[in-house]
Amino acid sequence: MPEDLSPTDEQLVEAMRRGDASAFRTLVTRHHDDLIRFLTRLVGDRTGAEDVFQETFLQIHISADTFDVTRRFRPWLFTIAANKGRDYLRKKGRRRAVELSAPVGGRGGGGRPASFVDLMEVDVPAPDAALDRAEQDRMVQEALESLQPTLKEILLLAYFQRLSYAQVADELGIPLGTVKSRLHAAVAQFARQWQRVSRDPRE
Repeated sequence: MPEDLSPTDEQLVEAMRRGDASAFRTLVTRHHDDLIRFLTRLVGDRTGAEDVFQETFLQIHISADTFDVTRRFRPWLFTIAANKGRDYLRKKGRRRAVELSAPVGGRGGGGRPASFVDLMEVDVPAPDAALDRAEQDRMVQEALESLQPTLKEILLLAYFQRLSYAQVADELGIPLGTVKSRLHAAVAQFARQWQRVSRDPRE
């Protein structure tokens, strides 16, 4: 089927409601990679991310009838995933919890100042990346783990959903000013932590 004729996420949810099992499988496949990346950053490990991914889509299946198909599916999916990730961390007893393209300092590829967006692109390293990819991923995760849970969550949601401030506010049910202040604080805190963990010990 040509790409431009593929059903939208919202159409797939409507098909699910009519009992089309293949529509559910399509949604799972379509969002798997992005959601796993998001959850791996949120909960801190791939195994936990896979568990939360399963819980998220179980909830999607159970709650499909409550979804407003006039709204976008992806923000709903990621909000449910964030809630499930929060529950997972709570059960495990772990305390994990501006523009995203703004430089955060530390060492980036090609001598450029690293940005949050650069660092979150975990799958496609720049050809001239100065850091070993696995080591950089470890440092990114260490910096994220130091953030308060609410700041970590909004930073990851904003990055992976690519939403505007107003859309984040709408999806999370919090005031616009709160979104702006939390995201600004999250980027600033991440920048400080990234500079700490990425500092060359020889300096």
